[in-house]
Amino acid sequence: MTPPMIELRGLRKSFGTNAVLDGIDLDVGRGESLVVIGGSGSGKSVLLKCILGLVAPDAGTIRLGGEDVTTLPRDAFLSRFGMLFQGGALFDSLPVWQNVAFRHLKSRMPRREARARAIETLARVGLPERTADLLPAELSGGMQKRAALARAIAAQPEVVFLDEPTAGLDPIMAGVINKLIREAVTDLGATAITITHDMTTVRSVADRVAMLHGGRLRWVGPVAGIDASGDAHLDQFIHGRATGPIAPLR
Repeated sequence: MTPPMIELRGLRKSFGTNAVLDGIDLDVGRGESLVVIGGSGSGKSVLLKCILGLVAPDAGTIRLGGEDVTTLPRDAFLSRFGMLFQGGALFDSLPVWQNVAFRHLKSRMPRREARARAIETLARVGLPERTADLLPAELSGGMQKRAALARAIAAQPEVVFLDEPTAGLDPIMAGVINKLIREAVTDLGATAITITHDMTTVRSVADRVAMLHGGRLRWVGPVAGIDASGDAHLDQFIHGRATGPIAPLR
């Protein structure tokens, strides 16, 4: 039986007395698009950082393709991931094509080949060749998100992480980005984990949804089941209700 691409068992992480992750068990299948939702401070970003090895969990195991991540060479491990950061996090001083081809250039690929691949990837996210030599500051917010997505998928990673991919975008551009994410992940055959508060993104890109609350997974299931989950926490979250079992942060 083929193991899941990502397998978490008993994952725990506390900061002081705050148990951010309190025994997380979760499988993410190969080629699956999982969206993780939850209120601010619920541990979504910490979960991704633990998988990437940026934060060391206090307990539990993380497996990638059936292998314990602690046994994998660091560079080889990270090369299997692509990341779209919340603010895009493009390098301001580099033209767009060098941002997209950053991993290729780091591996000493010839610059002409790296640039050609970057332009090809930019085209996949709807950016014309003329944007390749622009600086990120010369792009609109939506174009910056597209460039950041291009960078995340340029090296054809096995796993793509997307942190609030539509934050700060108007509804139309957010819809464009959601469509591009779904297409890019499908074309790559990649496993994707997306963090978002945007329910339109959830419904657009998810195969399954996992809700974090109180350090634990309150609900995990297919996106088609979120409206009839029967879980009061999930119901409050997806409808944005002020009252319910989730108390707003003060």
